[in-house]
Amino acid sequence: MKPAKTNKNKRPTKAAAKSPAARRKNKYVLRLFVAGATTRSRQAILRVRELCETELKDAGSLKVIDIYQQPDLARKNQIVATPTLIIEFPPPLRRFIGNLANFTSLLVELDLTAKGKIAL
Repeated sequence: MKPAKTNKNKRPTKAAAKSPAARRKNKYVLRLFVAGATTRSRQAILRVRELCETELKDAGSLKVIDIYQQPDLARKNQIVATPTLIIEFPPPLRRFIGNLANFTSLLVELDLTAKGKIAL
């Protein structure tokens, strides 16, 4: 297997970072913004944790942020509705706002469909 193409600063090029093979090797960084201990918040946390455990295994880190306890982070990340899942890494930054019940769309955005785990 060839190493990812690098530029002079020894960083992967944009094309290498966007390839599906490169995404699966990298660790996913997820942030879930919720509003308190509501039913929707608990369901969103359970669904995203299930996704991390079953699909990402050790390749993902999840941080759950309550906007009532950390309003500065909500402002900084421009959260206008909850629950909001932000996929920070790998680039590009992506957001899922509202109902996280559509498990298939989360897998598509995380580029996990190439593994053949789901059928569209």
